[in-house]
Amino acid sequence: MTTSERQLSNLRGMRYGEVLLAYLDGEQRVEVFNSFPMNQCPDELWRALDPETVAKEANATFALLNGPRFWLMDGIGKVQNVEPVIRDFGGIEMRRVATLELDGDVVRTFYREHHVNRGAIWYFDAGSSVHELISPHANTYVMQAYCTGVDESLTEAALCGLGATLELPAGWSYRSRVLDAELVVDTTTRVATVLQDELENTYTLVD
Repeated sequence: MTTSERQLSNLRGMRYGEVLLAYLDGEQRVEVFNSFPMNQCPDELWRALDPETVAKEANATFALLNGPRFWLMDGIGKVQNVEPVIRDFGGIEMRRVATLELDGDVVRTFYREHHVNRGAIWYFDAGSSVHELISPHANTYVMQAYCTGVDESLTEAALCGLGATLELPAGWSYRSRVLDAELVVDTTTRVATVLQDELENTYTLVD
C-alpha cells in the first residue's frame, strides 16, 4: 500500500469517541460506533452519556463507552466492511465502523488481543513519533489512539514516558521512537488485532 491510497490525512491529535454495543441474544456480536469524522465528540455531551440508557435505547445487552480518544496515526484509508449505520447517542452522531469478534469476555481486559473487522489502513508518517508495546513473543503493537477517559491529564507529549507508569505484564515492554520510514498497517484483507493498556490507550498489531 502507498500514500496515494490515503483518503484522509492530518489526523494526529483529532478527538473522537466510541460506543460499543454488545448483543448477546441470538447471533452474538459487538458493534463499534465512532464519532469520527462526523464530529469531535463534544465533551459536555460525552460526559452526559449513561451506558445503561444507551444500551436500552439501542436494544443492546449492554454498552461500553470508549473515550474520549485522540488519533495517533497521520492518515487513513478505508474499505467499507460493515453497513455504515448512523445512530445518535445523547446528541453525538456516530457511524458504525466495525464489528468485534466475540472470542472471549466482552468486558474490558488489558493486554489481551481482540479481533476487529474494520477494513482500514493506518498510515504513520516518516518523522512521526510512535509508541509501541512489544509482547514476550516479539509481536509489535503500535498505539493508534490515546485515551483521556481514565487519566484526564494524559497528553500526547506524555506518551514518551508512559512505559515508566504502565503496569506491564511480565515479558512485555514499551518503547517510543521516531520513524525513519512510513509505517503502514493494512487490515483491508484481514481482521485487525487490537489491545488496550490499563489507561485504555489502544494499540494495533503490526505485521
